[in-house]
Amino acid sequence: MAIDRGGPIDQDHQTLVRQVNELHTATSEGRGQEVVARLLEELVRDTVEHIRREEQLMHSMGYTQLPKHKQGHDHFVDELRSLQTQYQAGSITVAPRLSMLLRDWLSLHIRRYDKDIAVFLRKREREAARTPRPRA
Repeated sequence: MAIDRGGPIDQDHQTLVRQVNELHTATSEGRGQEVVARLLEELVRDTVEHIRREEQLMHSMGYTQLPKHKQGHDHFVDELRSLQTQYQAGSITVAPRLSMLLRDWLSLHIRRYDKDIAVFLRKREREAARTPRPRA
C-alpha cells in the first residue's frame, strides 16, 4: 500500500503473499492438507493483527470509507475462521477453498480497495499542500 511503503502494512501484505505461495506450492505437490492447519492458524492470527493496524491507520487519516472497508475485513476473517472450523471437523476440501479465498482476497481487496486508500491519502496531501499556512 502506497501509504505505508515498506512499513508494517506492506510487510503484512508480503507475509500474506508468502503464505498464499506456500499453500499453492504445497497443494500443487499434493501436500495441501499437510500445511493447511498451520497456515490457517497463522492466517487468522496475522490477519487480525494486520486489520487492527490498517483500520487504526485509516481512522487516524480520516478515511471516509472505513466502515465499508471494515465490512470486507470482517467477512474475510469470518471466512478464514469458517474454513478453520471445517478443517478441524475433518473436511478434506479446505486447502483448495482456502487457496481460492486467498487469491480473491489478494486480487480484490488488496489490489483494489487498499489502492483506494492510497488515492484518498494522495488527494488529502495535495489539498493540504494547496491550503495556505497562517503566518506566525
